[in-house]
Amino acid sequence: MATTTDAAANALGYEQARDELIEVVRRLEAGGTTLEESLALWERGEELSKVCRRWLEGARARLDAALASEEEAAAAKEAGGAAEGGPEGSEDQG
Repeated sequence: MATTTDAAANALGYEQARDELIEVVRRLEAGGTTLEESLALWERGEELSKVCRRWLEGARARLDAALASEEEAAAAKEAGGAAEGGPEGSEDQG
């Protein structure tokens, strides 16, 4: 059964998981639930927290990859321009 719950939680988008997590926290903070209900809410909150964390880690990895790609492209362009003497250098010297 935990596998089905995990699969359902993983199918959530970041915003859906975040919004549901906010609601879980609100309900826990409001109190008035039984111990069993509180434990169920807490467990759901933990699942949602993991989903959010995975989404954020994935986003961070994509950003890091994009930034690294940009840096590599800039370094390659700079290295290529320096090796060829670069058109900028020949205009400045003339």
